[in-house]
Amino acid sequence: MLVLVSMALRVRDAVLGVWREAATFGVVGALAFVVDNGGYNLLVFGLPGGAEGGVMRSAPVWASVVATGAAALFSWAGNRYWTYRRRHRENMTQELALFLFVNVVGVAITAGTVFVSRQLLGLDSMAGDNTARVLGWVLATLFRFFTYRRYVFVAA
Repeated sequence: MLVLVSMALRVRDAVLGVWREAATFGVVGALAFVVDNGGYNLLVFGLPGGAEGGVMRSAPVWASVVATGAAALFSWAGNRYWTYRRRHRENMTQELALFLFVNVVGVAITAGTVFVSRQLLGLDSMAGDNTARVLGWVLATLFRFFTYRRYVFVAA
């Protein structure tokens, strides 16, 4: 009976630990989403009410790369110093290199959905771009969560 109680407590603690980690990861991700989507919309569509569009209006895929890159740096700081503050590596350079590699894949996922939307489906509206980016963001976020836990932020 004690073995079952002990196992149940360990499972509960593990679930609570992952839940807390997922929650803080989600907060950092939500803020990074604002940086990413806000930056993308400013770069491609400009300020609200502006008729000319943004400085990267003719390069939406590259605007996605720039915006997602800025959000990735924000995310690294948030995850390193908050979500995984007890699990980050002593070697910050190695951790950042792994983080950036994972995020290059994430950028490719997010930019890839914009590419598919624009080039293959012919959708070039703000709604089409944002729908493609949200889908890309969801896929990239799932990829990032699992790879950060497993490969990037590991105890030294």
